[in-house]
Amino acid sequence: MPQETASHAVLACGEIRTCLLPAGQALDIRAAAQLLGVRADERVLLSERPNLYARSPDTLTGVDCTLPSANGARVRAVGTVAARAALTEGRVLQTSAYFRVPAAGPDQRRPWGHYLVRPATVEPFGKLPHEAVAEGVLGGGRHGELDVGLIADGLLTRLLRHPLLDQRPPLRSRPTRLRWAALPAGPGDGPSIERFTLAEDELRTVRLRVPEGTDSAEIAGLCDDLALHDWLLTTVVRMLDGIALGSGTQPARARQRAQDRPAVVEALRPAVDHLLHLWMPRARVARELAPLWEALEERPGFTRQWRTLVQRIRDQLTLHAVPALYREVGPAP
Repeated sequence: MPQETASHAVLACGEIRTCLLPAGQALDIRAAAQLLGVRADERVLLSERPNLYARSPDTLTGVDCTLPSANGARVRAVGTVAARAALTEGRVLQTSAYFRVPAAGPDQRRPWGHYLVRPATVEPFGKLPHEAVAEGVLGGGRHGELDVGLIADGLLTRLLRHPLLDQRPPLRSRPTRLRWAALPAGPGDGPSIERFTLAEDELRTVRLRVPEGTDSAEIAGLCDDLALHDWLLTTVVRMLDGIALGSGTQPARARQRAQDRPAVVEALRPAVDHLLHLWMPRARVARELAPLWEALEERPGFTRQWRTLVQRIRDQLTLHAVPALYREVGPAP
């Protein structure tokens, strides 16, 4: 099977769906393999270090349609989009779809066999306006244009119907979407994140620059990792925002806090049981792309914000536990 060549691919794009697995208990490694067994001819990738992780083999979807374009150019392209799913610690499910595009393609369509031996590659008819297509993909495109989000959605819908799932998640959360486009970096330049945005409807967009020859599957892996940790941050922030953590000292406020104490503990406990141990940036990011996380740590400061949230949760649990311990033990004589 031909390998991706550095001189051909000038654009890689993809989209990721991230959500809490709808199951009362986290899946063990065997159940994870069963859930993600989307192909009978290939095994699920399983790993227990540094955390429990399972990833399905890629599935291919044939496409023949127009590529999104910010300048209105109509670029027809034919090829295949790769899709895969991953489960982290038996708790967080992700599906992603991605493809790469060469700088130019043939003037007419070739037999399907030509495209099938070039997985995750979509060839344009003629020259590719890669900057315009990158912005078109990030903008979401129009009806009838290639939409990798629909492919990721289709795989997610299929997995969420699996009989292993009892549809009883331990906490309330919302799925997120991350859409990305990677363009070539300048000669001698390393990878960089040009733009990371939070949009409405749980959408994030990322525009990257990567050195020539960077494997598009590795770029997709980086974006999977980013989507996972963005989902964790988003979910925990919303958990804290939905809880009244009042701090008054007046008698009425103190009585109200005492009444709210069990509810606060009950609301925060799922974060401790199911989410706080999942934070592990770069655990499975290619070494060449790992420096991109350093930029995210500087701004917006992913891990710094995460540590602050974790400390807030622990402080609240401690504050609500102290009065109960005091009543149980009683004051010293």
